[in-house]
Amino acid sequence: MNIIIDYTSRVPIYEQIVLAIERQVALGILKPKEGILSIRELALNLSINPNTVKKAYDILENKKIIVSRSTKGTYIADDISLAKKEKINSLLEEMHQKMTELENLGLTKDEILKKL
Repeated sequence: MNIIIDYTSRVPIYEQIVLAIERQVALGILKPKEGILSIRELALNLSINPNTVKKAYDILENKKIIVSRSTKGTYIADDISLAKKEKINSLLEEMHQKMTELENLGLTKDEILKKL
């Protein structure tokens, strides 16, 4: 698991961790049932407060991307397909909202797609 934190970014560190792990799962770098670093280990590796990693892990657990098993560690969930579908739907909804904003500014759908 390779996570690089941009300390100058306006994106909170916990959110950068969430995004990095989501990306690695989506790309198949982190595989279902694979163990990941503990909260303390990741905090130590990134030189950040463990509470920051805990917040990121809590979000990932709520999204059903990771699973914490007491005394056994933290793992990528067995089935991430639902989490992946939810993320795709969320991103598509965001894109739809942005397209609507662009249309409200006078662009046609064809013009928007051409610019993309």
